[in-house]
Amino acid sequence: MTNLRIGHGYDVHRLTTGRKLILCGVQIPHEYGLDGHSDADVLIHAIMDALLGAAALGDIGKHFPDSDPAYKGISSVPLLRLVGALLRDKGYSIVNIDASVLAQAPKLAPHIEAMRRCIAEALELDVMRVSVKATTEEGLGFTGERKGIAAHAVALIEKN
Repeated sequence: MTNLRIGHGYDVHRLTTGRKLILCGVQIPHEYGLDGHSDADVLIHAIMDALLGAAALGDIGKHFPDSDPAYKGISSVPLLRLVGALLRDKGYSIVNIDASVLAQAPKLAPHIEAMRRCIAEALELDVMRVSVKATTEEGLGFTGERKGIAAHAVALIEKN
């Protein structure tokens, strides 16, 4: 029996005025931000769900419920650190993370390396174990119509 486990995470948030756009802990210049209880960092939320799912530990709603005022407006980066610590406490190490953000705008390519570094630092990983990609949906669907941003992530973990 193998000690490898894989998890998938998905998140989506609506674009809104009056909020900063934060992706992987990086503030992205844009006229809109993401609506949510915390900082609404869709990419970190998808990564956390992928990691928690791989270890069969539930999802971010279980660990950081939006009904808890302690998480109102909180940065998702310290929550990602907590997920990393939880996995280590359960005897898992992260092999790699592959994440994709779906956004028609703004252009994210200039921010990808900073996003990768933020995730790697939060999870105490070599940056080469973290992949972040950005794509549009060619004007299709709610992300293509600039109504929201979505993210998918896959995480491979190993039982120590």
